[in-house]
Amino acid sequence: MSQTPVDPVDPVDPVAHNRLAWDREAEEGNEWSRPVGPEVIAKARGGQWSVVLIGHEPVDPTWFPPDISGRDVLCLASGGGQQGPVLAAAGARVTVFDNSPRQLAQDEMVAEREGLDLRTVLGDARDLSAFPDASFDLVFHPVSNLFMPEPAPVWRECHRVLRPGGTLLSGFLNPDVYLFDAEPLEARGELVVRHRLPYSDLTHLEPAERERLWGLDAPVEYSHTLTEQLGGQTAAGFAITGFAEAPHHSDATAGWLSGYFATRAVKAGTGH
Repeated sequence: MSQTPVDPVDPVDPVAHNRLAWDREAEEGNEWSRPVGPEVIAKARGGQWSVVLIGHEPVDPTWFPPDISGRDVLCLASGGGQQGPVLAAAGARVTVFDNSPRQLAQDEMVAEREGLDLRTVLGDARDLSAFPDASFDLVFHPVSNLFMPEPAPVWRECHRVLRPGGTLLSGFLNPDVYLFDAEPLEARGELVVRHRLPYSDLTHLEPAERERLWGLDAPVEYSHTLTEQLGGQTAAGFAITGFAEAPHHSDATAGWLSGYFATRAVKAGTGH
């Protein structure tokens, strides 16, 4: 069964809506809003650290520079007190950029608790005008562009703020997970094909259904094609040098398909 998208009947500003929605997620203890503990920071200071782009799988260490110490790192749409503090404890000069003040507050709390030098900046990942060209050696961008209507500006901005030879590590959802009707999927683990892609909560669900499933104040999600995700990176000027996939760690699609993809991409030129 397929569904023809409906005209959106409740226009939503995705930046303003998802900012408030993720503030609430942080207040309610979303798993991506739970700050790392002192033991994780202590290990990172000792050289034992890992961070995740997709699900709970640590990123392949070879995707990072051989020595992260002293590198300028932008954790993009990556608030929550997790990846940024770990990278800072490992010796990187970290800036955490996120659309949610409460998510950034988690990073600030860990930084104060652990005496870490870490900067936070509030904003929309599609606009990194707060940073000059060639400001960073690494952009770490975990699964988050599903909360943005289009990823192309994100890739262009990442390319601009990276130095020549700099690296972009990104995670994103397999768009095929949006094919399925959310209600039988979440309630009974049944995969019922319903939605035509590309998908958006605003165009494919009436407000009454959104309210019943998650509440109208829940984060709004958008699917993005692989052309937008992979082709968007190459169109921005990146060369993709690594690829990984994993099942969605908390979704009934996990037994059937990879719900997450991750890429390592490099900006042309010679780094330091």
